Amino acid sequence: MNKFVNILLMLISFPALAITVYVGFDLPVEFLKTTGNNIPFKLEIFLGFGAILLIVGGRRSMRRWTGMRMVSQISRFQWNYPMGKTRIRQANMYLNLEAVMHLFLSIGTYTITPQAWPISIVYLTLGIDHLLFEIYGTSRNKFRVGITKNAIVVADRDVKIIYFSGLRKVSTQQQSLFFDYIKELQIAIPIDAVAAENRTSFRETIEQIVDRDKVFFSEGFKEF
Repeated sequence: MNKFVNILLMLISFPALAITVYVGFDLPVEFLKTTGNNIPFKLEIFLGFGAILLIVGGRRSMRRWTGMRMVSQISRFQWNYPMGKTRIRQANMYLNLEAVMHLFLSIGTYTITPQAWPISIVYLTLGIDHLLFEIYGTSRNKFRVGITKNAIVVADRDVKIIYFSGLRKVSTQQQSLFFDYIKELQIAIPIDAVAAENRTSFRETIEQIVDRDKVFFSEGFKEF
């Protein structure tokens, strides 16, 4: 999810930054036979790009916060523990990188031209959101993994819900835990999302929930 959203934001950012540069440096726009600062509907263009960026980034933010809230309702889970410290550090590193990138784009676009303020405000909002999410999630132990009778919920900078319905195989490979389903669907989570001291109880809880006649556990997972 995060990778897809970041790629989508980058693809939207390219034309947004291009129009910002054209307007800010008053560059010629050949096919319109004018210059950047004189193109029509500048405000509408900047508002449009800002709205698209906000929708894409905002949907991810809502998913993150909703996932965090969901997995924090510990009483609803049969098994629920904070993520491993290694995974938390990695998640925080990526959140910091995303925040720095968006804050840099916010300052950069406004510096090039104040007329790009709608885009700048959205980048600023996204950057602050990354930082607030990191601070709150880390300080309150909100980056967690939980197991209900129906699914595994993994929530940090990304949210993954791994349903038991249709599950056929659980295996480990390198640093990932794989869940294979019918119709060749596969979902993976990092092994270090589950703290080392909680892995035995994590595996045993899954064993109690799934039908072992239908779900195969690899040797690697049995030793997890």
